[in-house]
Formats: sequence, structure tokens, C-alpha cells
Amino acid sequence: MSDACGLTKEFLSQMKRSFALFVLVTSLLAVGAAAQMPPAPGMTPAAPAAVPAAPAGPAKIAVIAFQYAVGQTNEGQRDFTDIQRKYAPKEASLKSLNDEIDGLTKQLQAQATTLSEAERNTRAKTIDDKKKQLDRETEDARNDFQQDVQDMYNQLASKVYDVLQSYAEQQGLTLILDISPQQSPVLFASDGCNITKQVIDAYNLKSGVAAPAAQSGAEAPKPRSTSPATRPSTSTPRPATQH
Repeated sequence: MSDACGLTKEFLSQMKRSFALFVLVTSLLAVGAAAQMPPAPGMTPAAPAAVPAAPAGPAKIAVIAFQYAVGQTNEGQRDFTDIQRKYAPKEASLKSLNDEIDGLTKQLQAQATTLSEAERNTRAKTIDDKKKQLDRETEDARNDFQQDVQDMYNQLASKVYDVLQSYAEQQGLTLILDISPQQSPVLFASDGCNITKQVIDAYNLKSGVAAPAAQSGAEAPKPRSTSPATRPSTSTPRPATQH
């Protein structure tokens, strides 16, 4: 049945879209309304006494696609794969229920002229009840899935930010701009000042988590140019902000 089918397909495509946005941050399908990403955790204004003195000389500015960096870490890819495995049985269960509804609907349509009115009503009610069950279970699974991704991302984003901060201090950077948000004020940035890959590599080294088998030895694709025409979509879950 189209309604039931739509619910299951929505759940399946939700998982696929979340994975693509989390791991690759490309302009693929949006998960509902695109969420605007706040500054990276720890970037909230600190008390004046806690702000380090600006180094002498010209400012050194860099940019980073922070969401992309979090998703492309070996740990991020591993943990998200674990979440997908966790929800695979539920995905199969929803598909089975949807197929059952589809089969019952076809039977009712084929036998409608030979059934009594009471029997037609009974079968129609059974189908309606199963559709409501599919609706509830799909919504619950979607919410649980999104919450697990949100929690995982927040925890990992906090750790990646710590590495980003250490990298900035080592390189003498005075300002880092996050180019992840779709409405980022950064209109252009040269590849030379983009530290996304460096931070990914630094975090992978610190975490000690091996690269996923499917991508072992492959270099992570570079984030796209930050020009408005090619800036990637960003519906990635928001990281928790450190204070």
C-alpha cells in the first residue's frame, strides 16, 4: 500500500541521508529542514581573563569544515557503522510489516466482490490497525536513530575540537573559521588555509582507531570550495557546546 510503503521508505532513506551527511557532508537529500550548525564546541566567548594574548605579527587564519572532519575520522565512521548495525533488525522488521500490509491489501482488493460486507470491514480494520502500528514503530525508530546519532556526534565533536585547539596552538593560528554551515560567512578560502584534513589526521593519530576496512589506504576526499555555488549542505547533528 502506498501510505505504508511511504513510511518505510522514509525511514530507510532517513538512515541513508543521515549517513551521507554525517560521513561526507555533501549536498545530498536533506533530513527534514536543514539545521544550521552552531560554532564548534568550545568556541563560545570566554571571560576576558581567559582569552590568551594575541601574538605579535600578522594574524594567521585557517578554515575547517568541522562537521565533515568529525564525520571523516576513523572513530566517527566506525561508531556510525555500529549505529547502522544496531538498527538493521528494526529496519528489517518494518519492511516485513510493510510487505504484510501490502499483501493483505492486494488480497482484499482481489476478493472484494466475493466477500461479505462484514468480512470486508474486518479485513479493512486489520489493515488499518497494522498501518497505524507501522506508523508508530517507524516514528519511534526514526527518533531513536536520530538521537543515537546526535549523542554520538556530540561526544566525538567535543574530542575533535580538543585536537583542533591543540593543532591551532602548535601552528600559531589566531583564528579558525568553520565553513560547515550552509550560510557560512566565508565566501572563499584557498586550499592552503584549509586545515580539515590535517585535523582529521591528527585526531586519527591520537585516537588510535584504525581506518574502516573498506576505506583502508584511501585518502579522505577534500571538502569542496567554500564558494556559495558549491558549499555543501549541512544537516549534521549539532555538537554540544563546551563552556
